[in-house]
Amino acid sequence: MSTLTAVKSVTSVKGPQILHGDCLEVIQSGRVKAESVNLIFTSPPYADQRKNNYGGIHPDDYVEWFLPRAETLKKSLKPDGSFVLNIKEKAVGGQRHTYVLELILALKKQGWLWVEEYCWHKKNCYPGKWPNRFRDSWERLLHFTINKKFKMRQESVMVPMGDWKTARLRNLSKTDYTRDESKNDNGFGKKVENWIGRDMAYPTNVLHLSTECGYRGHPAAFPLSLPNWFIRLFTDPGDMVLDPFAGSGTTLAAARELDRDSIGIDTSLDYCDLMRERLSK
Repeated sequence: MSTLTAVKSVTSVKGPQILHGDCLEVIQSGRVKAESVNLIFTSPPYADQRKNNYGGIHPDDYVEWFLPRAETLKKSLKPDGSFVLNIKEKAVGGQRHTYVLELILALKKQGWLWVEEYCWHKKNCYPGKWPNRFRDSWERLLHFTINKKFKMRQESVMVPMGDWKTARLRNLSKTDYTRDESKNDNGFGKKVENWIGRDMAYPTNVLHLSTECGYRGHPAAFPLSLPNWFIRLFTDPGDMVLDPFAGSGTTLAAARELDRDSIGIDTSLDYCDLMRERLSK
């Protein structure tokens, strides 16, 4: 996989745009220009959940509902852009429904490249008890692109080396000074010597972030830290971020904090008003 690393100059930020309507119709109408978006970050209505807010989509119908919207999103994305989808399967009849897995395969057939899957570990998930499973403490973040070469700023999300730096680098073996390839040739070869004297390392694909604790006027608002991390990773200042299921506007708020332009779309007029109020402060 190749990534683009050159950082462009900062351009003036116009501020968030809030558009009312179904993202399918809004984008098709030309209100979001073709190939104008650098990052699509969103959490759409999960199947059959939040019925009072979005009407609910049956798990069996979810892929059929989502695909035409994904096609319009693909047209709005720049060639080096990314699409990050926060979604989680629900349990139906005592077992996990497969609509998320079916959606991944359908999106691949539509032309999307499924580059990576990130895991959001919700550190403060509330306790509970179920007869055949334990409490949910993680959600998927599926990363799709339309090209193998895409913008990725890995240095922007580096983390402190931590205790590993002191313990592992104290006494290096001979193999630590060469690229140690695994026996099954899986591409995860390492050269431990490369990390001597460094204070920061690249993160894993597991994000340990707390959920949103304060009420944002929306039943499923994710924390500001979640879009913030992906906006830093896949965009530069002045780039355009789109959330086609914007809800309370958290993605737009994160984009504004990071000097990115943004567009939020939502079918609820109440949520559009909520976003305008939140972002006017």
